[in-house]
Amino acid sequence: MKPGCLVLETGEIFKGFLFGETAQAGEVVFNTSHTGYEEIASDPSYYNQILIMTAPLQGNYGARSDCWQSDRFWIKGFVCLEMQNSLRDKEWLNQLSSRKIPVLTSIDTRQLVVRIRTKGVVWAAIVPFSKESFNQSLSLIKKEKSRPKDWTKAVCVQSAQEFKGEKKRGPKLAIIDFGFKKNILREMLKRASKVFVLPSSVSIRDVKALDPDGVVLSNGPGDPQYVTEGTKLVQKLLTWKALFGICMGHQVLAQALGAETYKLKFGHRGSNHPIKDKLLNRIYISAQNHGYAVYESSLPKDVRVSHINLNDNTVAGIYSEKQNCLGVQFHPEHQPGPREAGALFDFFIEKLVKNSYTKRSLKKLQVSKKLSSSKSRKEKNAT
Repeated sequence: MKPGCLVLETGEIFKGFLFGETAQAGEVVFNTSHTGYEEIASDPSYYNQILIMTAPLQGNYGARSDCWQSDRFWIKGFVCLEMQNSLRDKEWLNQLSSRKIPVLTSIDTRQLVVRIRTKGVVWAAIVPFSKESFNQSLSLIKKEKSRPKDWTKAVCVQSAQEFKGEKKRGPKLAIIDFGFKKNILREMLKRASKVFVLPSSVSIRDVKALDPDGVVLSNGPGDPQYVTEGTKLVQKLLTWKALFGICMGHQVLAQALGAETYKLKFGHRGSNHPIKDKLLNRIYISAQNHGYAVYESSLPKDVRVSHINLNDNTVAGIYSEKQNCLGVQFHPEHQPGPREAGALFDFFIEKLVKNSYTKRSLKKLQVSKKLSSSKSRKEKNAT
C-alpha cells in the first residue's frame, strides 16, 4: 500500500492509498449497493469503468466465485473508503490485486459521489501519487477513450453456445449477448428446454435458422447509440418472435422501435431503485446498472411505458402488444439485488412467447386453408 490518487479529466484529484502497481483509466461511476461487490465486478456492463462503492467497508465477507456473473472481472479500478485487509481475511483484495485491478482506499467517497451527482459522470485514472500524476492520468484517459465505441463487441461471446434447459417441454429460447450476466441464463434455463447464447454480431439468417420461440436481448456496457448492428438486427426480429430486452437490450429494443436514447447525468447503479410496474400492477425494489435511458416522448404510439423509476420518473420499461415485445431498464435476474421483479421472466414466457405460438398456429391454419382451397379449385376444374 502506497500513496495513490484518482485524477478526474476535469482536473480534480482525490488522494488515498493504492494497492497494486497498475495504473488504469476508465469512466467513473458509483454503486449504492451494500453488498454484491463480486457480482458487480464480474458484470460485463462495467467494462471500461472505475467503480466507486458508496458502502464504507468492502471485502468484509470474503469472496466466492459461484456468484460471479461472468468468468472474469471487467472493472478498471475499485474505489472505496475502507478495504478489508486483515491477516484473517483479505480475499477480496487478493482477487482484485491478482487481476491487476488497482484498489484505491481512504478517500472521501461521499465527496467524490456528490461531485459526480452534481456535475455528471467523467473519465478518470487511478495512478500512484507523484508530480506526474496529472499528466500520466490524461495520457491514460486519452488512450482508453480512443477505443471502439461499441463496447458490447468487446464483452460478448464470439461464437454461438447451446445449453440444455430444465423444462423438457419448455420453449426454445435465444439470448443475443450484448454482455449478458450468468443469472439471465440461469433464469432462462429454469423455464426453457434449450437456450442458445449468440454474439451481438449474429446475422438474422443464423438466428432464424435456430427458430427460437423467444429472444432475450441482454444487458451490456456503453452507449446504445453506437450499437448499430444490434439495433438493425432487432429491427428484423420485431414481430417475428417474442422479444424481451434487459438494460442495454431494452435500450436497443427501444431504438429498433424508433425511439431515442440519452445519457443520464450520473446513471442508476444500485440495488435500491423503486419501480412502478404497470404490467404486474406492483411496486417493488430493483437492481439497476445503466448510464442511459429512453426518451418517453420518442416512443411510437403502439409502445407504452410499462415501468417507471420512482426516484426520477424516467422510463424503466416499455411494452408493445402489437410488436409482442417487452423491455425493462433494470435487472429482473437480481444478483445482486432483490428478487421481486423475477415474475417478469414468467410474464415473458406465459404471455409473449405463448402469443408467438398462437400467431404461428394461426398462420399455419391460414396457409392450410389456402392450400386446401387451391386444391379444391384444381379438382373442380379437372372435373
